[in-house]
Amino acid sequence: MKNINKFKLKRHIKISDRIYSLVIGFILIIFVIITIYPILNTVAISFNDAIDALRGGVYLWPRKFSLDNYSTVLKKDSITTGLYISVLRTVVAVVLQLSTTALLAFVLSRKNFVFRKQLSFLYVMTMYVNGGLIPTFLLFKTLNLTNSFWVYVLPGMVSAFNMLVIRTYMNGLSDSLEESAMMDGAGYLTIFLKIIVPLCKPVFATVALFIAVGQWNSWFDTMLYNRMAENLTTLQYELMKLLSSVSKLSGNANTAQFSTALVTTTSVRSAATVLTCLPIVALYPFLQRYFVTGLTIGGVKE
Repeated sequence: MKNINKFKLKRHIKISDRIYSLVIGFILIIFVIITIYPILNTVAISFNDAIDALRGGVYLWPRKFSLDNYSTVLKKDSITTGLYISVLRTVVAVVLQLSTTALLAFVLSRKNFVFRKQLSFLYVMTMYVNGGLIPTFLLFKTLNLTNSFWVYVLPGMVSAFNMLVIRTYMNGLSDSLEESAMMDGAGYLTIFLKIIVPLCKPVFATVALFIAVGQWNSWFDTMLYNRMAENLTTLQYELMKLLSSVSKLSGNANTAQFSTALVTTTSVRSAATVLTCLPIVALYPFLQRYFVTGLTIGGVKE
């Protein structure tokens, strides 16, 4: 009798587990559809004829295939310059900002550093308080950073948020590694380069992705500081100007004759969205295996 009750209990548990798995699986499928559908719809509209898309009914696949939207975006000479500057600022910013932030995080993660808590507090305060837009512009102008490439890189050389992420990761590393290295005669620079850096690859990849996305998507700093320097324009700023010009030309009819192509605000926006997201989407798979580890480290304490 007891064995029969145990069998029924196990069977009931298995059925409950299956129902639970089915419900969770169904919910996750719904979330995947909600997440992926807008992306696929944007891609479909970007490859669809602009006038045909006004009829509606374009969901996951273009009804009338056309490359006019992309030709409208890519044929401007300033787009090429903007693409070059965007790639350059992203690469330079990732290298410099990651290097300086990692060095600062290493210093603040050392338990024998006297002013560790005070400096950490000052950097955290910068996340809540800033000087304002006008004082910042005047400061950059005084430092001759306006109409300069370095205005994209130097002001963000150290990010308080990224520093905290890297410092938390470094605090999770074993102190015995540093102690054994110092017993062998290694200095702090050697410890940082040969021990800390190899172990921090996951968090470095995560922070590098944060910096790259921020730099790639940035256009407001171009409008503020380099608007008059056409050789320093960025891709996002040029696309923003293109969308603005198409919107003005389209008016109430929502269509515009842009050179030889008849486009709409929605179609050009979709093409611009795909073009700007493509590099980040291509980069993310290479950093994905580090991304979760870099974000979750330090969240679990022994």
